[in-house]
Amino acid sequence: MLSLEIQRHSLSHILALALKRIYGRSVKFATGPATEDGFFYDIEIAKPIKEDSLPKIQAEMEKIVNEKIPFQLKSMPWKEAYEFFKEEEQPYKLELLEDIAQEESAKSANGIEEIKQNLSVSIYQLGEFEDLCRGPHIENSSNIGGGSFMLTRTAGAYWRSDEKNKMLTRIYGVAFSDKKQLKKYLFDREEAKKRDHRKLGKELDLFCFSDLVGPGLPLFTPKGTIIKEELQKNVEKICRRYGFEKVSTPHLAKIDLYDLSGHKYKFGEELFHVKSHHKQNYVMKPVQCPHQTQIYASRPRSYRDLPIRYMESEKQYRDEKPGEISGLSRVIAITVEDGHSFCTVGQVKEEIINMVKIIKDFYSSLGLWGNHWVSLSVRDYAHPEKYIGETKDWDICEKMLQEVSDEMKLKAKKREGEAALYGPKLDFMFRDALGKEIQIPTVQVDFATPKRFNLVYTDENGEKVNPVMVHRAILGSYERFMVLLIEHFAGKFPLWLSPIQVKILSVNSNHEKFCQELLTEFRENEIRAEFDGENETVGNKIRKAIQEKVPYVLVIGDREAKSDELSVRDREDGKTRNISREKFVEEVKKRIENKK
Repeated sequence: MLSLEIQRHSLSHILALALKRIYGRSVKFATGPATEDGFFYDIEIAKPIKEDSLPKIQAEMEKIVNEKIPFQLKSMPWKEAYEFFKEEEQPYKLELLEDIAQEESAKSANGIEEIKQNLSVSIYQLGEFEDLCRGPHIENSSNIGGGSFMLTRTAGAYWRSDEKNKMLTRIYGVAFSDKKQLKKYLFDREEAKKRDHRKLGKELDLFCFSDLVGPGLPLFTPKGTIIKEELQKNVEKICRRYGFEKVSTPHLAKIDLYDLSGHKYKFGEELFHVKSHHKQNYVMKPVQCPHQTQIYASRPRSYRDLPIRYMESEKQYRDEKPGEISGLSRVIAITVEDGHSFCTVGQVKEEIINMVKIIKDFYSSLGLWGNHWVSLSVRDYAHPEKYIGETKDWDICEKMLQEVSDEMKLKAKKREGEAALYGPKLDFMFRDALGKEIQIPTVQVDFATPKRFNLVYTDENGEKVNPVMVHRAILGSYERFMVLLIEHFAGKFPLWLSPIQVKILSVNSNHEKFCQELLTEFRENEIRAEFDGENETVGNKIRKAIQEKVPYVLVIGDREAKSDELSVRDREDGKTRNISREKFVEEVKKRIENKK
């Protein structure tokens, strides 16, 4: 059976043939690869193709599929290929041919002209369209299942992703093994639009942006702040069980700090530089670990003090490109939940195990544990120059992480080249309700940073020894984590996270006093409640509460105001039940406490 990637790559050629048939020689073809869910082709055309032209192009592609046109591989001498694409007026193919010759010349001792004279390149022909391509491809166009692909959108794309180059038109398509899978994808895409955190964030009044404040700098409303604070309280409560203590560090530091840590070079132009009128140079902190090393370094440490565990939730700053900033997914000011353990080599393994337990406890409280997989991210063994630290330390770290994975049955997949600058790590990959994958929690072992900062402790023999630094992030950045929560729960947050847990609705103004008494009682019991006493119908009030996705809605009329029974509408099943006031308060408090 042909792989889906081969079918998707072949569809990019079918798209190119359709474009050539419709627009002729006016189309200049760049590249057309397969993507994670489909394919695209970048082209230059005098009048950029708009999305209203996609149905016409799609129809031509379907016609090509039905024509059963073979994909034919030809080996062509480099110079012949160059003359062919020159005659076809395809400048991007000529540039790619030059690159191929340069690459081959770099691999050998031969000069570029000799390479061009003797080199052959692979060309795939599909009907009237011939492309410079390594393949492989399907046997013929009819191998594409009917109704299994769809053109979705157009966009601008710089040639070779370099903004100094010409802007091309990119035509995107999606493709799956059959019509059923495409239908599911399109359904999930529509569902994703409904769940988009930018849309729901505005509807539920969780966060906003201001042109005066600046792009990438989210402002959290009272409701959004409640969610952030509840997340922070929960993660800190769990971390305290394992000995973490809270610290607080400044938002900026001298550039010397990041020079020593290596982050000056890692982040480069992403750093925000601040210069005071006293001509002192500072940098807005891109990470918190270097600051926390200085708390450790502030006093002598003994082996009896270790492990020392710090946690912090604070702002970090990255100078992101304006075009890459998007909602809460990519921001300039990031609130990061961060933690570090300073320990002996013999304590490292237990620290890692405890951090994995924290991750499990926290994600279980959100019903997300189990819907994940783990990556054992190790160094790129072929390019050790990309990392800091000694080889023997890396060997020890990677061995420890593998042992933890085996003992805790994490079934971590080893992935080369995915390690952090200073050490290997365990990355936890979660899937949301629509199957979208996101990496948030991580545990990273670091022998290098303590040595860079000359952090030491006195061991049992009175010798000065460098500790090991174990980094951990449980929920990562609050902004990115809220994207996961909003879209996973579609705004229907678990009770303990809901900004409004109970909404009280009055039938008319005669019940306002009783509603206010209820509101006071709920707040005294630390239940987040709101009262809607607007002069409108109960039906409208209920509809608004449903749109706000409030877990419990209480409708107060004559019967409720005169008795001990409340009429409660549950969000989960949409049904209304009667329950005593005392039992309702007890039920809500218990569910909040148990994170149910």
